[in-house]
Amino acid sequence: MNNNQQAVHWDAVYDVVVVGSGAGAMTAALRAHDQGLSVLMVEKAAEYGGTTAISGGGIWIPCNDQIEGLGGNDSREEARAYLRATVGEDYDPARIEAYLEHGPRMVGYLAAQAQTYFRAVKRYPDYYPEREGGKPGYRTMEPASFDAARLGDEFQRLRAPSPATLIAGRIAMTQVEAHTILAKEPGWLWLTARLGLKYMADFAWRRRTRRDRRLTLGNALVASLRVAMQTRQIELWLQAPMRNLLSHGGKVTGLVVERQGQPLNVRAAFGVILGCGGFEADQPMREQYLPSPTRAEWTAAPPINTGDGIRAGLAQGADVALMGHVWGAPTVRVPGEEKQRALFVERAFPRCILVNGRGERFVNEAAPYPDIIYAMYADQARTGANVPAWLIFDAEYRKRYPCGVLLPGSVQPDSKIPEGWLDNVIYRADSLAALAGKIGVSAAGLGQSVQRFNQMAAQGVDTQFGKGDSLFDRYYGDSNCRPNPCLGPVERGPFYALRIDAGELGTKGGLRTDADARVLRADGAVIEGLYAIGNTSAALMGKTYPGPGSTIGPAMTFGFIAADHLARRVPIEWGSAEEGAYAR
Repeated sequence: MNNNQQAVHWDAVYDVVVVGSGAGAMTAALRAHDQGLSVLMVEKAAEYGGTTAISGGGIWIPCNDQIEGLGGNDSREEARAYLRATVGEDYDPARIEAYLEHGPRMVGYLAAQAQTYFRAVKRYPDYYPEREGGKPGYRTMEPASFDAARLGDEFQRLRAPSPATLIAGRIAMTQVEAHTILAKEPGWLWLTARLGLKYMADFAWRRRTRRDRRLTLGNALVASLRVAMQTRQIELWLQAPMRNLLSHGGKVTGLVVERQGQPLNVRAAFGVILGCGGFEADQPMREQYLPSPTRAEWTAAPPINTGDGIRAGLAQGADVALMGHVWGAPTVRVPGEEKQRALFVERAFPRCILVNGRGERFVNEAAPYPDIIYAMYADQARTGANVPAWLIFDAEYRKRYPCGVLLPGSVQPDSKIPEGWLDNVIYRADSLAALAGKIGVSAAGLGQSVQRFNQMAAQGVDTQFGKGDSLFDRYYGDSNCRPNPCLGPVERGPFYALRIDAGELGTKGGLRTDADARVLRADGAVIEGLYAIGNTSAALMGKTYPGPGSTIGPAMTFGFIAADHLARRVPIEWGSAEEGAYAR
């Protein structure tokens, strides 16, 4: 344990230091400032926004104040029942109760004090809406779109969104707009055209950057929070990694931050909030904790989350939990991009199947993305023929739908596939047997799987894995495909394949915390002055994923809770005025 007893020269003194710059960290910084505390935020990257900036930006908030106005209803009792049924053995009553109480308060605070707005999405279901307390929509809230010009020069330092969340890799769309377009609901063509025309007509902004002025999803959320920080003049140090925490008498009193190549001792008189992500980009930690095989290059998160906060907490005697689990998502490689792309919606479309190396289906392709990763590893343990898996689809699918790395063939035909991608990134063959040969999958197994799937597709019922049975499955299905929007035969050549890796949006394991976001030791004792939120903390949702926004929602809520708790504390004394102790 780092328990420094000698005098320390403090290079800077603040009430609170927040490590990381995602939505949870920013919420904590804003709330701490508004509670009268001086705040410093440190971010090791040259860009701010963390994983939030590339995400969908949604937050899952039961009992939010917009539900009734949308014609829905919710209650604490229903939310508890749903979380008990979903989270299972990892259900922590105190933390769950804190989340349910303070989540709506956090949303209201940001709207009133930071002009950061969300809207509840009426039709975006919980991931398991058929379970007790599950809902067909309402609980997920998405950030309002945001004009990038309001950031001024800070726009250049905002982490860019993932190309997978943009039309043609350039044009921003909200969650609601994405659903309309991808599910091909009435008006989707006009909506796509309108968004494209608005982007192209913004001539002044086009001269500045190809990035869309209209920010949506995670970029909109981060930008709005950053403007609120600017208004309050909250300091943000970029390219300033935390090297370690400092402590005295078992209490965290500050940290060492490297800035411009120099180590600085930064005093945090009330405490340190760690909101600096998980460990998905750290290969040694992956190999230590996660199921095998595992590779850092499979992640869909930016390559910045290397477990810094978790290791710093461990050095102070912290306990950890859920280290073997991730916010799993199937991912595909795109040459030239810093991270892989997650397949959120493509699997739900008709005319595709997921198979292992034996050519066998092993999962409901339209299931929530974490379930796909659990199924991959379970099948790997059973057969030794998974991780990677393969998404197989036919020419009709290729024509109609995006496929992870490419736009629909009607927009981007095979002749426009980038040089070197064919039979390297995306595989194609005139027959299923030939395709199986190219990707090293059993031709006989693949043929049998497709034959069985096509028979079920003709009936509109997947009797093997239930694709399309759940309301969530059907959310991103093709609304024009009946009777089941997720089922259609794989029958028309040429046939295609994408390699599917066992990736994630972030790791779930982290420092164990209490209902106030305070970091705990193995015996349950609190480490005074140390808080953890987001993926630096062990996930509130346990091994599962109750609904869209179950990562960012708790991160922001517990950032809010941590700031409130810090404001009620007495500053941690160090020993003398020369050593930096002072009264509030």
